Amino acid sequence: MLDIKKTIEGEKVLLELSGRIDSNTAVELDRQIKESIGGAAEFTMDMKEIEYISSAGLRVLLAAQKQMNKQGKMKVLNVNETVMEVFEITGFADILTIE
Repeated sequence: MLDIKKTIEGEKVLLELSGRIDSNTAVELDRQIKESIGGAAEFTMDMKEIEYISSAGLRVLLAAQKQMNKQGKMKVLNVNETVMEVFEITGFADILTIE
């Protein structure tokens, strides 16, 4: 299960995520991102409560990063050790801005 809390202030979009990003929940995350970042200059995902991310979730993050490269910047916050390990093994640690 994935819970998504969305906050939009002007050109800033924040998604606070909790749960798991897997093949079942990645579709909803992708939809939420696509409908949120249209006019965004700054897109932030807070992953403090994310316990797992699958390859489907990584694809969604990559698509969001590619979109934001064209129009602004994207940050990923509060990544735990387990998810960070996935980012490091897959090379996402070099692609994403992680704080």
